[in-house]
Amino acid sequence: MTAIQQVLFIQGGGAGVHDEWDDKLVNSLSRKLGEGYEVRYPRMPDEDDPRHARWSPAIRREVADLEDGAVVVGHSVGGAILMHALAEQPPECRLATIVLIAAPFVGRGGWPGEEFDLPDDLGARLPHGTRVHVFHGLEDDTAPPAHADLYARAIPQAQVHRLPGRDHQLNNDLCDVARVINPDKP
Repeated sequence: MTAIQQVLFIQGGGAGVHDEWDDKLVNSLSRKLGEGYEVRYPRMPDEDDPRHARWSPAIRREVADLEDGAVVVGHSVGGAILMHALAEQPPECRLATIVLIAAPFVGRGGWPGEEFDLPDDLGARLPHGTRVHVFHGLEDDTAPPAHADLYARAIPQAQVHRLPGRDHQLNNDLCDVARVINPDKP
C-alpha cells in the first residue's frame, strides 16, 4: 500500500478568494501532483479581512492534524500568516516542505505589520530540516516581487523561484510548485 502525502494549502485573503481565485491554484496543484497526494484546502475565517488573530489559530489547528512528511503551502497573505504561525509555534509533526506563493513579506523592508512582523531570523525559527521554497511571479502587481528577496534574507536556507511572465496567481499554473513537492514527477 502506497502512503498518501498530505498537502495543506492556505488561501490568500480577500472577498471570494477561496471559491473564486485560489480554488484554481488548488485544482492546478492537485492535477499536477496526481495520485498519492491529498490536498487539503480549508476556508480561513473572515477571508475578506485576513487577520493574524483569526487566521493563525485556524492554521495551527489544520497543521496539528497533519502527519509527519506533510507539505504546507501558503498563498499571498495566507503565506505570510502561515510563516509567522510556524515560527511562533513550531508544529509537532515533521514537515517535509514549506512553500510560499506570492507572499508579501510583513516586516523590515516589506509591508508594515499591524499585528505582527516576520523576524529577521525567520529561518532559524522554522522546523529544522524542513525544505523551504519561495515562488514569486515577476509580473505580480499585488505583492512586490522584491519581497521574495526579503524572504531569502530572513530564511537563508530557502530556495527562491522568480517566475518571469507570472502574476500574483502564477497564472493559475502550479506546475513549478508541484515539481518541488514531487521532484520525480515530470
